Amino acid sequence: MNKTITISDTSDNGLLRNSAYERYLSLDVLRGLTIALMVVVNNPGTWGAIYAPFKHAAWHGFTITDLVFPSFLFVVGNAMSFSMRKFERQPQSTFLKKVFKRTVLIFLIGLFLHLFPFVTRTEGEIVLKDFTAVRIMGVLQRIALCYFVASLVVHYLKLKGAAIFSIVALLGYWGIMYFFGDPADPYSLEGNAALKFDSLFIPDENLYKGFGIPFDPEGLLSTLPATINVIAGYFAGMFIQKNGNNLNTVFKLTLAGGLLVIIALVWDMSFPINKPLWTSSYVLHSVGLSLLILAGLILVIEIAGFVKWTYFFEAFGKNPLFIFALATLVIKLLNFIKIGEISLQKWLYERLFLTWSEGETASLLFALSYMLMMWAIGFWMDRKRIYVKV
Repeated sequence: MNKTITISDTSDNGLLRNSAYERYLSLDVLRGLTIALMVVVNNPGTWGAIYAPFKHAAWHGFTITDLVFPSFLFVVGNAMSFSMRKFERQPQSTFLKKVFKRTVLIFLIGLFLHLFPFVTRTEGEIVLKDFTAVRIMGVLQRIALCYFVASLVVHYLKLKGAAIFSIVALLGYWGIMYFFGDPADPYSLEGNAALKFDSLFIPDENLYKGFGIPFDPEGLLSTLPATINVIAGYFAGMFIQKNGNNLNTVFKLTLAGGLLVIIALVWDMSFPINKPLWTSSYVLHSVGLSLLILAGLILVIEIAGFVKWTYFFEAFGKNPLFIFALATLVIKLLNFIKIGEISLQKWLYERLFLTWSEGETASLLFALSYMLMMWAIGFWMDRKRIYVKV
């Protein structure tokens, strides 16, 4: 009997179970692959030694790491293509209650991860964190808001309306960024409209500081185009369910993905591909690549029947948000706990990896080992049939 821990009574994360799970294994593998790569890129041995593909582009540009987050949003949309069916037979109040509840829970979990472990070290002393200076936005917060908007769009506007909304949102975001940004360089770090918009609603102390100034790459305005990644995943899921896992589906997904990548690269010349700004060209580029990867998985898994390798990623895909949150909590604890003058994370890295390797290789091996530890937890949970649904 499954031990399902339900934080919310919504079952989006429980998709692809039983017969549906067997039929759409490629979607579950894509989700697991995304989580595995997310854990790897977020947890190097040291941020000072990382292979180039595992770094985000400094500003404009694209690396494989820049595909991880939009792919996660894409698979959220895949899940919605299954879960939204049940709302068609339920009262509007039930739909709204479940969507609001799930949105709030995921957003609050994101805030919890920012605050954890609730204390910090100041001049050698452990003191309570200043909760008023917590970063408001973040990865889970963006997922929550994108899920919320995308759910309302596909539920009330249906497929045609959602497609029109997506086009208007991407073009509208381009217009906002161009006309309200710095005329000299509207897509710069200091002069972009997303920074100006977010600063109107979020105090500087509650914004991300990793770029040297208060600017949040998961801010409010740039959440609008990010929502299109979710809607695109919904379209892909609906298309696969309607057309089945066959060569024609693979061909059409590949064609669509290729066309989106080409359009994105052309658009890049006037609206640069940029993850921190989540530009419209970045949306099309990431969606196109997600479609190409999904088409490849369907070809290998569903059509060719090569499935023995897939379970590794299934273990991640069955508890995705839980594993992401756990990976964040554990690494924070490892960095907070001290052994002498260094953190436990650094102590483990130096003694288990730097003693026989060095540089980027040692840093990557730490990240891979950490990912395998998270996989072992996911594997154990699946064997015990424990699934945490949010």
